[in-house]
Amino acid sequence: MRRSEEFSQLIWVALFLMGFAHQPFLARGGSQAFIGTYGINYGRIADNIPSPDEVVTLLRAAKIRNVRIYDFNHSVLQAFSGTGLNLVVGLPNGNLNDMNASQDHAMTWVKENVQAFLPQTRIRGIAIGNEVLGGSDMELWTVLLGAAKNIYNAVKELKLDDVVQITTAHSQAVFVNSYPPSSCKFSSNIAQYMKPLLEFFQEVGSPFCLNAYPFLAYMGDPSNIDINYALFQPTQGIYDQKTNLHYDNMLDAQIDATYAALEDAGYKKMEVIVTETGWASRGDSNEAAANVSNARTYNYNLRKRLAKRKGTPMRPKNIVKAYIFALFNEDSKPGPTSERNFGLFKADGSIAYNIGFHGLQSSSATVRIRLKLSRLTARG
Repeated sequence: MRRSEEFSQLIWVALFLMGFAHQPFLARGGSQAFIGTYGINYGRIADNIPSPDEVVTLLRAAKIRNVRIYDFNHSVLQAFSGTGLNLVVGLPNGNLNDMNASQDHAMTWVKENVQAFLPQTRIRGIAIGNEVLGGSDMELWTVLLGAAKNIYNAVKELKLDDVVQITTAHSQAVFVNSYPPSSCKFSSNIAQYMKPLLEFFQEVGSPFCLNAYPFLAYMGDPSNIDINYALFQPTQGIYDQKTNLHYDNMLDAQIDATYAALEDAGYKKMEVIVTETGWASRGDSNEAAANVSNARTYNYNLRKRLAKRKGTPMRPKNIVKAYIFALFNEDSKPGPTSERNFGLFKADGSIAYNIGFHGLQSSSATVRIRLKLSRLTARG
């Protein structure tokens, strides 16, 4: 009895210190993968980042409730069990052919990697591939929809469709004429794959997921883009004559360009969610904009902008929601130096720069409580 009382007291202390507010398992009547406005991408292409259990401690101390991963690693899914954090798991591009080819394989995958962890792990979404359309592997363009349908059918058959949302994230390579925002359309070579996908997502109530990077846009044309416009800093912005709308930051313009493309394709009511956005804190010699000052400015101002819970000029009632890229610097990622330096946190769990979060090193009390809870749970 004493052990039970001690365990209860520890639970309440932990909840208070970690800022955790438990939410019940979603009732039937519509899945929603994203709660609130702020989330983060937990990439793991690194050999030096904290363990999944430490990551959970970090996220809860930072009160970040929405998390996306790019695979379905069971150690991560187990670490998130009982935490109350909302998780979107990824079906990697390498699995798309198999999921498209076999409904049975899709059912097995959902049972083993989603259903088996519910409801303790709050899996709220499955991201089917990442940036497939517009990517270099055109074979995947042809199987994306089939894979999404087979995964959704498995989710539905298991009666999880009101809990788990099916999505896929797109890069801006799917668009043409994105400036000004109102002129944006889907590329003609992509439209034949995009429109059936949009039709399916409209039927099942899924949003359009966009990976939007003012950082990349600025890097591509620094002589013609005001960096203050990309960083949410005071600037004259741009004016869209067709819609008579003014934009004071690039992210809003990128989102509204997406809404314009959706409207042009016939999907005016579909919501846009930003599934990746961020700014690199370090880069190569030809990546001068990738520095700590700009990364801090972008991510600090982005956090403030999301906290306002407001929409964009074109869709003022659609509150902007965004997953930040990324939780950690990932030392094993290929490509330019900037690719390995998008993290809000360094590999040791300390902050990369200060935007109001605290690293693992300043959360020792929380860590001790979590470890003590783990020991009590293990003893029964």
